[in-house]
Amino acid sequence: MATYRLSQRLARENRSGRKGQEIPGGDREADRQAHSPPPRVQAESLSQFLPSTNVQYAWDSTALGDLKKCAYYYYMIHIEGYTTRDENIHLRFGTEVHQALHDYELSRKGGADHDHAVHATLKKLLTRIFDWEPDVTTKAYNTKNKTTLVRSVIWYLDRFKDDPAETYTIADGRPAIEVSFKWELDYGPRGSSVPYMLCGHLDRIVHYPRGSDDLFVMDRKSTSMNLGSYYFQQFEPNNQMTLYTLSSQIVVHSPVKGVIIDAMQIKADQTLFERRITYRTQEQLDEWLVDLRYWLAQADSYAEANYWPRNDTACTMYGGCKLRDICSKSPSARARFLEGNFIKLPKEERWNPLKTR
Repeated sequence: MATYRLSQRLARENRSGRKGQEIPGGDREADRQAHSPPPRVQAESLSQFLPSTNVQYAWDSTALGDLKKCAYYYYMIHIEGYTTRDENIHLRFGTEVHQALHDYELSRKGGADHDHAVHATLKKLLTRIFDWEPDVTTKAYNTKNKTTLVRSVIWYLDRFKDDPAETYTIADGRPAIEVSFKWELDYGPRGSSVPYMLCGHLDRIVHYPRGSDDLFVMDRKSTSMNLGSYYFQQFEPNNQMTLYTLSSQIVVHSPVKGVIIDAMQIKADQTLFERRITYRTQEQLDEWLVDLRYWLAQADSYAEANYWPRNDTACTMYGGCKLRDICSKSPSARARFLEGNFIKLPKEERWNPLKTR
C-alpha cells in the first residue's frame, strides 16, 4: 500500500490535477518518498501511538471524530479500550455488509451475471457468519442479527441490480472497491520525527452517473434511524465524508466531487434504502486541513498533560453518548459501573487505524 507524504500544497495541487498525472510538484525526491515504506515505528509495532506514549500519530475518521466530539470519550474508547456489547454487534454487522458488497462487486467485475454473483456472495456470507452468535440480550440484536443481515444484503443487491454508479478502475487495473489509504502529513507530534498519518478505507469509488467523468466515493451506512432529511443532514458538514473526499483524490489522482451515501434502515421485519449525495468544494477541503492541524496539536496537549476533559455539551448528541451514564456518576463510583456495563478490550482488539482489511 502506497504511503503519501503530502503537504497541504501538494494535496491541493493533486486534487486539481487530471486523470493519469503523477503526484504533482515536480520533485523526484518527494515522489520517491511518496512510495517509500512507512516509518519503522509502523512496521515494527502496528500501533497508532508513538512508543510508550498516548500520543497518536496515525488517525482515521473514527478516532478523529471521537476526539472532536469529546476528549474524554476519545480517551475511554481509543486509549483505555472500552466498548459495549451492542457495539460489537454493530461492528460485526457493518463489516459483513461491506464484505458482502465487496464480494459481489468483484464477482461482477470478473464477468458473473447478477444472479450468479448474488449466489456466490451469499455462499461466502453464510460461511463467515455460521458460528456468529450475537448476544440476544442486547438491544442491537432486535434489528441486527443473521436474518436481518442476509435479508439486507439480498435486498440491497436486487435494489441496485442496474446501478447507475459504475466502479472506477485504478491505474494499476484494480477496481476501486474497498480501497485502503494511508498518507502522511508534512508535520508530526511535537518533538517527534514521525509524521502524522491519515488512514481509512473507501467502500467504492465510482463514476456517477455511469459513463460520465464525474467521480464520487460511495459509502454504505446501516442505521435504525428514519432515512429522511434529518438523517442525511449529519453528513454536511461531516468529518468522515470530508476526509474520504480528500483521500480519494489522492488515490485516483483526479478531482472527486463528494460522497454518495447509500443508507440502509434496518428494521426487524424489513430493510429500507435511500441514496443521497454530499458534495465538497475545494475551499471546504482546504479549510478542513487547516482545522486538522489545530485538532492534532490539541490531542498532543491532552496526551502530554495526561488529561482528557469532558465535553458536557455533547452528552445528549448523536442519540445520547454511550458513556453518559458513566460520566453522570461520581468519579469514585465510575469504575464499578464500567465493569458492569462495558467490556475492556485487549490492545490487539481495539480500534486501530493501521489495521488493514
